[in-house]
Amino acid sequence: MSENSRQTQSHIDAIVRQEEEALERRSNSERFADSVGLFAGSIPFVVFHLVLLAGWLLINSVQIPRFQPFDPYPFSLLAMIVAMEAVILSSFILMRQNRMMRRGELRDHLNLQVDLLAEKEITKVLQMVRAIGGHLGVQDIIRDKEIRELSQATSIESLSQTLEDRLPGT
Repeated sequence: MSENSRQTQSHIDAIVRQEEEALERRSNSERFADSVGLFAGSIPFVVFHLVLLAGWLLINSVQIPRFQPFDPYPFSLLAMIVAMEAVILSSFILMRQNRMMRRGELRDHLNLQVDLLAEKEITKVLQMVRAIGGHLGVQDIIRDKEIRELSQATSIESLSQTLEDRLPGT
């Protein structure tokens, strides 16, 4: 296994560990909401509801021996049950989405930290390249305007403010 693939595997392992730890830290209500949300977004859930709805409509609109209609047209009981189920399911799905959004925000913060660290590292490398170029007398590197600008420290606050000022709708 090459060094590059060992590094890659190490990063993958770290990400998997973080995700497993996040899943383990969920409360019982979050676990339950995740289970309900996963089932509600599945084909078996849709099939179950289609079969249930078809059966309900058949029993209550067609004369079937041994079955007494209990919710005649316009199916008020069915409408009430479906409405209550929609409210409950949407609550579970929102709980799951909120948890996933919080986890996504944590990942975004981590990405920002890594990006800021990479920015500092690259700036330092460019400064070293310019110093080496100066020491070796390579004037093209020293005079290059773009390399000189990129080797300056980046003000994240200034970039953020400029972006906020210039983006429409902010």
